[in-house]
Amino acid sequence: MYRGFEAALDAAVAEGRIAGAVALIAERDGVTYQHAAGRRSVGAAPAMDQDTVFWIASMTKAIAAVAALQLVERGKLSLDGDLAPLLPDLAGLEVFDGLNADGTPKLRPARGPVTLRQLLTHTSGFGYGWLNAEIGAWLMATGAPDAVSGLRSAHRQPLMFDPGQGWAYGIGIDWAGIAVEAASGQRLDAYLAEHVLGPLGMTDTVFKLSAEQAARKAGMHARGPDGAPVAIPLSLPGDPEVLSAGGGLYATAPDYGRFLRMLLNGGALDGARILSAESMTELCRVQTGARRVGALKSVAPTLSNDFDPYPGMQTGWGLATMITPEPSPDGRSAGSLFWGGLANCYYWADPKAGKAGLILTQLLPFADPETLGLFAALERAAYGLD
Repeated sequence: MYRGFEAALDAAVAEGRIAGAVALIAERDGVTYQHAAGRRSVGAAPAMDQDTVFWIASMTKAIAAVAALQLVERGKLSLDGDLAPLLPDLAGLEVFDGLNADGTPKLRPARGPVTLRQLLTHTSGFGYGWLNAEIGAWLMATGAPDAVSGLRSAHRQPLMFDPGQGWAYGIGIDWAGIAVEAASGQRLDAYLAEHVLGPLGMTDTVFKLSAEQAARKAGMHARGPDGAPVAIPLSLPGDPEVLSAGGGLYATAPDYGRFLRMLLNGGALDGARILSAESMTELCRVQTGARRVGALKSVAPTLSNDFDPYPGMQTGWGLATMITPEPSPDGRSAGSLFWGGLANCYYWADPKAGKAGLILTQLLPFADPETLGLFAALERAAYGLD
């Protein structure tokens, strides 16, 4: 059933197009397929296996969104209330409003407050510098640090538009993580360990690796001039002020597979109820109206290619992920949940079919055609279309 996918992955490794990858398919009752190929890093590193640890980057977002929704259920957070009383940093925000005569960005006061629903759906106005040239110009003009620094003050960036008036992929989920901390009274790693990761048995999903986990970590790579992967350092803040709910976690494929199985099972897994059925309904519902969302236009080609996974589809965003409102050409059902992480990690969860899958690599830039092709081949095999 998976021979086509495995042949494609083995060829990509053998021909030096990727260093290696780990793949997994799960259904509601358990994992149905696992496969690894290649090395954790180019050269003589250990072989990829199911215990290999990856920086999952924006695959963190769905986990953090689930944490925020738990606190909504408990009355500690509101989806639609102004967050400024809880997070004063979000009061008095400004919006990019063209350019000054010297070419620096012009700012004006934001019209309206930021809400948790907006943070979770990327409609708050917060963006990423690698997707928005205005942010880079503002950082250059002001000398302010980027949010990647892990500083809380660095997350108070100007908005791309007034809250609720557009869609921009960005640091809003970091702010949702800060809201989780403020509402729960716990550091984000402690909250997740107690309420999400621990109950799900995700013991290798962490913000800070132990020495034993670090020894199992896959190395980061970038495409060299000839297209071959070249080992590069991965530099994340060692002790950040803000634990990035938008991209700070490491995990293994089996760990994230348990999270996906929880989504397939309506918010519960192996007797642990993580989200209510009502919260899961909202998580899986398109929250962004008729606006087509999810396509990314990069301004930093070393970090990301342009990305539009379904050019002909009216994709929307729920409270944690992109939602595909139509069946995909590779098999998944309408209403499936989908997203990925910057270093070419990708997943989907199809509650209707009870099937989920993921592929993990450590390669920049994002939206690598080789890895996306492998992900599509994995999906086709999972649905018997290979």
